Amino acid sequence: MALVGGIAAVFFAANVAVELLRRAGVTGFHTVDSTGSVLLATLSFHGTAIIAGILFLKFHGISWHEISGLDTKCFTKQIQMIIIALAIAVPVMAALKISSMFILEKVGWPVEDQRAVELLLAAKSTGMKIYLGIFAVVIAPMAEEFVFRGLMFSGFKKAGWPRCGWVIVSLLFAAIHNSMPVFLPLFVFALMQTWLYETTEGLLAPIMAHSLFNAGNLTLLFIAEKYHLLK
Repeated sequence: MALVGGIAAVFFAANVAVELLRRAGVTGFHTVDSTGSVLLATLSFHGTAIIAGILFLKFHGISWHEISGLDTKCFTKQIQMIIIALAIAVPVMAALKISSMFILEKVGWPVEDQRAVELLLAAKSTGMKIYLGIFAVVIAPMAEEFVFRGLMFSGFKKAGWPRCGWVIVSLLFAAIHNSMPVFLPLFVFALMQTWLYETTEGLLAPIMAHSLFNAGNLTLLFIAEKYHLLK
């Protein structure tokens, strides 16, 4: 709980700092899409989570091999489970996203892209696009799975509330992405990730599945941008 609270506090403080630096007219923070703003906003949560995670494991004398799940499931078996999970979840998520967008448009709710998608599309430099790509495929999966599955869900489970953990952690995971059209799809994705975590008894499978999912979405986004398929 202290670790999750610390990560949340750093994230909040960084967002306040971004706004103050923007108002002060500091170079690199003129807008929320400026380089400094993007770096501070993305690394304040995910970067802190990874660093805190490394220190957390070291403090408790836990190795990566122990939390990976390889002690209970072989690597090949985990790959098979990832493929099966994604093959089932992705079509369901796509259907939920289409349905959500249709309903939101009907009720007059603004249908907007996720903040991460907006940043990628707004990035003007190749370096920033590369950074955001690495962030989506490597940094975000590691940090988010450590926090949501490794810490939060495990906390609920150890407290004797595994069912609450499945639902509450999945809702929080969907909510932090701050996009109504993908709220239900990400809720389903989070449930899938928790299933992988539980079944493999480790973080490796959820991290790999998360990375593959983000990489696939990133590829489709760049293809759509290249061929002018985006609205």
